[in-house]
Amino acid sequence: MRYYFAPMEGLTDGVYRRMHHKFFGGVDRYYMPFISPTIHRTLTPKESRELPPADSVPFTAIPQVMSKVAEDALWAIEQCAIRGYQEVNLNLGCPSGTVVAKGKGAGMLRDTDSLKRFLDGIFAAAPLPISIKTRLGLESSEEFPAILEVYDQYPIKELTIHPRTRKQFYNGELRLEMFQYAVEHSKNPLCFNGDLTSPEDIQRIADQYPQVKAVMLGRGLVRDPGMLTAQGTTIDALAAFHDALFEEYSVVFDNARNAMTRLKESWHYLELRFEENPKIFKRLRKATDVAEFRSIATEIFQTQKLL
Repeated sequence: MRYYFAPMEGLTDGVYRRMHHKFFGGVDRYYMPFISPTIHRTLTPKESRELPPADSVPFTAIPQVMSKVAEDALWAIEQCAIRGYQEVNLNLGCPSGTVVAKGKGAGMLRDTDSLKRFLDGIFAAAPLPISIKTRLGLESSEEFPAILEVYDQYPIKELTIHPRTRKQFYNGELRLEMFQYAVEHSKNPLCFNGDLTSPEDIQRIADQYPQVKAVMLGRGLVRDPGMLTAQGTTIDALAAFHDALFEEYSVVFDNARNAMTRLKESWHYLELRFEENPKIFKRLRKATDVAEFRSIATEIFQTQKLL
């Protein structure tokens, strides 16, 4: 089984990927949060920082592009090729309201004719292999067979399926019968994504779909960053990882308070890895002073037990 770390905007940036690889690892591919090109054909300073030369990254990283215009997406793909990347992932699954309202992400699934025209343009000229991350549809999983029929017309390197609709966001049951439909009908290799929060979850998918050789983890791996390693997430490794993130973010953001704010996003998931103690985590969330925040984090690592 191959293990992929899903892109999570505002969480799994370049700093996070480097530190995760250093302190935990176990990931075969790290997918980058999306680049969203415009008609101006320029990368923002943040996008440039998040897209370093591929040979400067000590692990396999896959850029992700999100656009509804093939020409804009092709420009971004070319930028990735110039920097030495070997694959680009197209985001056709982001459920964000602002993204979907612009017809991007999962909004691309609204109209299969438009989707086909977009993919025609991409696969006619893309300088790199293309993988795709998708959902089942916009409103109903019954949309998926027609969407998969479109995907089957292209040489997609790998099709990652989150078996929910956009309407579900990250709630409700996974529609595993539709993933089974993909297993039976897809002409392209598949990767499973969705609600993988433990090694047992991964094994269940491996047993249920032996033909599928890759899984993508997001929230579960932020919550339990050592999940894919033999030793698992240890308290010492987690504390060292947290401290390294703080130091790196303080440099990148040139501001320790901004580093604290970014780490609070990670704690939204990390606290679920600890035995329940709502008071100490509430103190952490409410902390506004950097020294206080770091002191409470240290107290958590020294006194709280991992589940």
